[in-house]
Amino acid sequence: MDTGGTFTDFVLLGGEQPRIHKVLSTPAAPERAILQGIEDMGLTVALAQGELVIVHGSTVATNAALENKGARTVVITNSGIEDLLLIGRQNRPELYNLRPLPTHTALHDTPVIGVDTRLDAQGATLIPLTDETIRQTVDAVRRHDPESVAVNLLFSYLDPAAEQRLGEALRQAGYPVSLSSDILPTRGEYERGMATWLNAWLSPRMADYLARLKQHTTPAPLTIMQSNGGTIAADQAAERAVNLLLSGPAGGLNAARRLGQALGRDHLMTFDMGGTSTDVALLDGDIRLTRQGRIGPYPVAVPMVDMHTIGAGGGSLAQVDDAGLLHVGPESAGASPGPACYGQGGTRATVTDANLVLGRLQPEFALGGNLRLDPAKAHDAVARVAERLDMSVPQAAQGIIDLANEHMSQALRVISIQKGFDPRDFTLVSFGGAGGLHVCALATNLGMHQAVVPVRAGVLSAEGLVYAPRQRERIQALPADAETAHIQTLARQLERQAREELEAEGIDADRIRTETGLDLCYQGQSSVLTLPWQGEEPTQSEVAFHALHEQRYGHRLSLPVRRVNLRVRCLAEARPASPGQAPRGEGSPAWEAPVYGSAGDKSAAQNSEGNKIKIPVYRRDELGADQVIYGPALIFEPVGTIYIEADWQARVHPSAHLLLTCT
Repeated sequence: MDTGGTFTDFVLLGGEQPRIHKVLSTPAAPERAILQGIEDMGLTVALAQGELVIVHGSTVATNAALENKGARTVVITNSGIEDLLLIGRQNRPELYNLRPLPTHTALHDTPVIGVDTRLDAQGATLIPLTDETIRQTVDAVRRHDPESVAVNLLFSYLDPAAEQRLGEALRQAGYPVSLSSDILPTRGEYERGMATWLNAWLSPRMADYLARLKQHTTPAPLTIMQSNGGTIAADQAAERAVNLLLSGPAGGLNAARRLGQALGRDHLMTFDMGGTSTDVALLDGDIRLTRQGRIGPYPVAVPMVDMHTIGAGGGSLAQVDDAGLLHVGPESAGASPGPACYGQGGTRATVTDANLVLGRLQPEFALGGNLRLDPAKAHDAVARVAERLDMSVPQAAQGIIDLANEHMSQALRVISIQKGFDPRDFTLVSFGGAGGLHVCALATNLGMHQAVVPVRAGVLSAEGLVYAPRQRERIQALPADAETAHIQTLARQLERQAREELEAEGIDADRIRTETGLDLCYQGQSSVLTLPWQGEEPTQSEVAFHALHEQRYGHRLSLPVRRVNLRVRCLAEARPASPGQAPRGEGSPAWEAPVYGSAGDKSAAQNSEGNKIKIPVYRRDELGADQVIYGPALIFEPVGTIYIEADWQARVHPSAHLLLTCT
């Protein structure tokens, strides 16, 4: 089950055929929508009898960070650097603004306590931590009455003893504690401190939510998707909230990777368009991770899927500014009141309303299987935009769609062209409830000739949660003079820790495999590149690093290469049930629908009067394997609609995926 900003999605595997379901999300208490979906699917008895295994993608940590609703937190650091997290890297988001306005975040309201202790850059003790200092620190924490405490001491990744002593004393005093030497034991006190503060700030909210959810789902095992694409037991997830900030979107990438393996395509660009936002990512053989992610104003240096998110979804609001220019997003109608056509009280035009006005959504298409659409309310909402733009309602609706498409195309360029990849070498994988309506237009904008709309694309992020491996990742900064033998010893220690945690969750030891990587950079650089490492000599790693740096950035340097961090990942692949096959035979159009053609539809004969054409409408569950559908056409299912534009065709794969080709 995947909780999104507008819908909560469910996928049940294990029966003869997969079952899917959607309900409107309940952001104030996400577990309510989950329990409603379980009841709607008739799974209450199975849940009570322990016959379900639940994997959950959650937005609780993300929403708490974006809405500044974390817990009351105190930060403990070394005396003299109490303002370090506020100073940050002094990056300027407005480079040429000489008088930028200060941005107030929750970090500005966080008390910071300086502790008189210090290590040097080699991990040697300069000022020891005394028992009296610990006692004074605990007393200072009590005066702030926090819900959580973050401890971030200089160079603690070299010797965590001082942090561990402080953590033990604070836990005995009754406070949840996050230690930087546990959360992110790497160089860079700012990034390490931010990750630790975020974890302490968000973990109480995540723990409260998971406790409520477990109360209703016990005895079913409950695991949570992490931002790095693997799952973790709910009990441990509650203490690692910073690792859950991209929990839901990571599920879609797992499903896309599995899809690519099944189709023999390892160069994929994913496009996940939901009701509130659009997530795009690039898979070049495997899921790409980054340590330079951001959530709102906060940098997040823990490993997370390399994904670019923009505020463009089906619920993105259209508005005209005082200069007469049309804007779409990032503000969204969300789940409540939602687009005007939902009939939930919304009155402002959205991308979904525009698609309904153009006929690409039909009143017969019940979103989520039960949400009826109101064409009159959509028309009225778009008409108000059209009046401001002095154009017809269909033209205004098409303008909303074109602008949303351009925002999403630009996001796809960010994760491809700007990183040295040619989109034409990739297949565009479209999913999310709204993705199928825009996939042809986006592929055309980027010069791509192939796209895939997976079976159950509207709930693919939820389905991908079931495919996610159970995973632990350990990272450790390396001394500047680390020899190969030392790194090998450290790798075995990290692997043992990760394996023990997985085995404690019931994973058989023979199912666990290990992947080891090194973070490297040129002398003087602060950003790193990660390469696989099998214990080879340094020269081999350096040769591979030079080649990867040239591929990524277009050049290599004649500088020494530094080993920065060791990464060890242990994972056990999931064993989901078979998702089924497409039926044999060939489905006929269910009916013909009047649709306004887009600019690319040469057969649409669209003119200033906004003429409509009739195009065939197919039910996706009636399409047979190898059937070919020529655009323009509509294909609908309860959790999504696909608009096949003119000059495109769709072939049904034996596994029921739609393979789109530009003709």
